[in-house]
Amino acid sequence: MEVDQVQVDQFINELLILTQVNHRNVVKVLGFCFESKVPELVYEYISNGTLSQHIHKKLSWLTLDHRLRIATEAASALSYLHSDASIPIIHRDVKSANILLNSDYVAKIADFGASRLVPLDQPQVINTIVQGTLGYLDPEYLQSGQLTEKSDVYSFGIVLAELMTGKEPICLEKSEAERYLAIYFIVSMKENRLSQILEPRVLKEGTSEQLQAIAELVKRCLSLKSEERPAMKEVVTELERLRKYRKDPWDVNQQSIEETENLLSREARVDSYTEPPSLATSATEISGQYSFNCSMTFPIDSSRY
Repeated sequence: MEVDQVQVDQFINELLILTQVNHRNVVKVLGFCFESKVPELVYEYISNGTLSQHIHKKLSWLTLDHRLRIATEAASALSYLHSDASIPIIHRDVKSANILLNSDYVAKIADFGASRLVPLDQPQVINTIVQGTLGYLDPEYLQSGQLTEKSDVYSFGIVLAELMTGKEPICLEKSEAERYLAIYFIVSMKENRLSQILEPRVLKEGTSEQLQAIAELVKRCLSLKSEERPAMKEVVTELERLRKYRKDPWDVNQQSIEETENLLSREARVDSYTEPPSLATSATEISGQYSFNCSMTFPIDSSRY
C-alpha cells in the first residue's frame, strides 16, 4: 500500500506542534506508533467524545453554565497557543468537532494537523493555501489566503454561536436565510430576533443582559474585518465575566423566558452597534459578502481542506 504523503506531513506537523504545547485544555500526546504505513500519534484518552456530538446529537443536555465553561476553556487554550506558547501557534481548524470533552466535561483542543507555527522573528500574517472546514472558515482568509490568529477567532465565534443556538454551522437543507449560522445569527440580532434562535435551555437559564453580552461577543468574533475581532485573551476575559452572571432559581419559569425575550428585543433596538460598511442588510446580500458561495473553488461535499 502506497504511503499517503499528506497524512505523513500532517503527522510530522502535529508532532512538531504538540511538542511546543503544555496546557490543561490541549489534548496531550503520549507517544507515537510507526507500525502502520502512516505513523500515528497516541493521545490521552478522552472519554466523552466531541463538543459537536454533545451539541448536535444531544449526547448530553448541557446547561448554560456548562456551555460557558467549555467555551472559556477552549478560548483559554487558543489564547495560550496565540500568546503564551514558546512559539505562537495558529490552529487553523477550530471547530466543535475538534474540541474533546473528558469525563468531567473539561474541554480539550485537538487535531493540530493543519496548524502553523509563527516564528517570533517573522510577520504575523502567513500567506498559505486555505485549509479548514466550511462554515468555520474566516471569510477574509478564504478570500486572501492570508492566515492570522484572528482566523482562529472567527472560527471560535462560530463555535460559540453553536453552543448558544444548538445549530449546525452549515445546513444546506435549510432556507437561504438560515443556511449559514454566521449570517443567520447576525441577521437575527439586527432584526431583534435573537431570542428566536437561542436554544430553549439557554434562553431559560440566562439573564437578558448575559445573553445579549454573549451575542455581542459572537458578533465581534464574526466581524468581516479581522482587525475588528478581539484577541483570544480578550475573549477569555469576557467569557469569565459572563460566567459570573446567575439567575435566581425561582426566576426560571415561562414568565421569565417571555421577559427575557422582550428584554433582548428591547436591548437590540437601542444597541449602538455600527455595522461595517461591507455588512449587508439582507441574508442574500450578506451571503455574498461572506463569500460562502464557494463551490466553484471547493467541492461542497468536502468538510475539510
